[in-house]
Amino acid sequence: MKYLLLLSFCFLFLQGKAQDSDSSNEPDSIKKTVLATYYHRKFEGRRTTSGAKYRAKKLTAAHRTLPFGTMVTVTNPDNGKSVVVKVNDRGPFSKRLAIDLSERAAKQIGIFRKGIAKVNLSYTTE
Repeated sequence: MKYLLLLSFCFLFLQGKAQDSDSSNEPDSIKKTVLATYYHRKFEGRRTTSGAKYRAKKLTAAHRTLPFGTMVTVTNPDNGKSVVVKVNDRGPFSKRLAIDLSERAAKQIGIFRKGIAKVNLSYTTE
């Protein structure tokens, strides 16, 4: 009888753990501190890797590895301003830099005249 109770307790405990791990299908949130830059004006109207035209007035970005359509929150730690951009291009191709922002996005967080700035990225993966 003891063994039966012990076995049933173990079975119920393991079943509860399995349900907990299955119920956590929420995507993982990634947070990183990286260097960012922004597109030069000469790229206005050119095709991005995704096929869309680059528009300086839209909130878009280029990233080397994130899937197209990923929404990334970019925050300037110096002033606390943040913006949500959509990845629609590949780049930057310098290993130091992690993300290229559109002109509007760079202006909104206050890095437009700096050239390169440290930012915090936050996004979810599925």
